[in-house]
Amino acid sequence: MASFARRRTRVVLGVALLLVVLAPFALWLRDSSLVRVQRVSVHGVVGPEAKQIRRALRDEGMDMTTLNVREDALLSAVGQYPVVRSVRTETDFPHGLRIVVNAYEPVAALRAAGGGVTAVAADGTLLRGTITRDLPIVGVRSTPAGDRLGRGQTLAAIRLLAAAPRALRSRVDRVYHGPRGLATTMADGPKLYFGDSARLDAKWGAAALVLAQRTSRAASYVDLRVPERPVAGGMQPRPENPESQL
Repeated sequence: MASFARRRTRVVLGVALLLVVLAPFALWLRDSSLVRVQRVSVHGVVGPEAKQIRRALRDEGMDMTTLNVREDALLSAVGQYPVVRSVRTETDFPHGLRIVVNAYEPVAALRAAGGGVTAVAADGTLLRGTITRDLPIVGVRSTPAGDRLGRGQTLAAIRLLAAAPRALRSRVDRVYHGPRGLATTMADGPKLYFGDSARLDAKWGAAALVLAQRTSRAASYVDLRVPERPVAGGMQPRPENPESQL
């Protein structure tokens, strides 16, 4: 037993000595040019700001090593772009770095009475400074303070847009609250009446079916409050061919 204990002690001391010797080398290697990042790929970001975000992340990543990747520094490099929620990194030793961006998707633009426009994500996060071109408009009295929308009609309008199929969302000009509840105006199409914010998926599904029919083009509105029975109304009569004069 005594000899076994002595051997174990020698092993422990040997490992400790090895760690003492190797620790400075490990610290040196962590920031050494031998493992300097030379290739950076960025994934998960789209939209009008994607090019600038990818460039900022690549520039920051090229100043790192694959043994010392600092995700906080990467986030700081794109801090001016609120659309970036978080980043995740993967290394390809010794010189590759892959950055995956977890990004907010702007679904609408809040337009304040004073004219200011602010992009907003599906969960109500305000994306200040994000490009708002081609986003559906939701009118508000004033731009909300803070980073997120509180509960209320504005957030309900945002959730309506978030539930929309992408192809239909791109056709929405404006969302508002009217006598029939939540409603949208569509580009080259009828108004859509949704009522409350319940069963939005079913209501958008009904809207897609109605708008796919050629006869819906003559309608001025589609009532989707009961999605199983959508009603297209305000049909404009087709002009009749004038009778020839005798």
